[in-house]
Amino acid sequence: MIIKMKKLLVLALLFITTVPVLAQDLEENGHALPPYNFIGLQGGVQNTFNNEFNNWKTFTPTASISFGRWFTPVVGARLHLNGAWDKSGVNYLLGDKDGHYNYNYVTPTADVLVNLCTLFGKKEWYPVNLIFVGGLGANYAFENYYRAEEKAPGSTMLYADNDHRWAFNGKVGLMLDIPICKFLSFNLEADLNSRYVGKKEVFNDDILQFVGQAGLTFKFGYKKAKPAPEPAPVVEAQPVYRTRIDTTWYDDVQYKDKFDGQKTEWKVYYGLADSEFPDAAKELKEACDFAKKYEGVKMNVVGYADKGTGNPTINMKYSKERAEKAVKALTDAGIDGSLITMDYKGDTVQPFADNDKNRVVIITAEGTEKTKEKVTVKKFRTKEVRERVQ
Repeated sequence: MIIKMKKLLVLALLFITTVPVLAQDLEENGHALPPYNFIGLQGGVQNTFNNEFNNWKTFTPTASISFGRWFTPVVGARLHLNGAWDKSGVNYLLGDKDGHYNYNYVTPTADVLVNLCTLFGKKEWYPVNLIFVGGLGANYAFENYYRAEEKAPGSTMLYADNDHRWAFNGKVGLMLDIPICKFLSFNLEADLNSRYVGKKEVFNDDILQFVGQAGLTFKFGYKKAKPAPEPAPVVEAQPVYRTRIDTTWYDDVQYKDKFDGQKTEWKVYYGLADSEFPDAAKELKEACDFAKKYEGVKMNVVGYADKGTGNPTINMKYSKERAEKAVKALTDAGIDGSLITMDYKGDTVQPFADNDKNRVVIITAEGTEKTKEKVTVKKFRTKEVRERVQ
């Protein structure tokens, strides 16, 4: 007796220490959500009701194993196998004897499970679930024997009936399921079976069987949970810029070459019978300066003689000498002779009305002056400007 008490205390201690751990696991790891598979193990008592015998004397132990699957939070199914031994009894027909019979049985059924909490509730999971059980199957009875008891104490008669008996079986019941952790739950189940058991035909039929059991359900085969998506990184709003092109107009001052044509002449006067070009004549210096200053210079030297003196032959001679000596003075002064042309007119041409002025050499010079002309040109420049718009 003391040993049994110690065993009970150890079991109680294990229960007290295990339940909080399992409850913590349920809280931390989450409850079970279908679909998943399960295996159930149960044990309890059964009683086959008989209207000819005291049913309080016919309770016997029983056990079950089941294999099933919950497809949704509402609907599941299982293959359920219940069995052990059974007994029932009758009043013997001859009047002074009572009798009972024992037999072994197995009841396989295919059951439909409906979770009434999730069916009528608003959640997929509840800490306590009430489950409707409905099934169809068979009852198989074997090793039947009958013992008749005389009214006199110790007087019995044994009749053996080893026929195997099959019968159709229907089941309805309720199960109270309490999750302990994600992989384990505790349950209480009560079922009614309609059945026909094997016995001698002379006795009345047993019509109903009550089965009450408690057990554990082991859950497995969960779908692998998809990892929770990582939160999107918080990205600060980046400023938005746009680029525009600005155009600025301005005046650009430029200088370009300008060529102006220049033309001038010098007159060198002579006395009677004179043809020498005066070395100190200012006309010679000015001619040299012109040749240096201008480009493309061309000079023409023409000698003349007055008609009022001498004769045409002499006058032609003097005009020629005057022109030749003027050219020589210019080339001696540094002017390129290729730039100079020469002519003499004698007294055939009188450039002046005054006779004395016609004793003359006329030097004509043409050239081009290169200058810089200031020109204002409208121009523009562009600049890329980046501005924030958001």
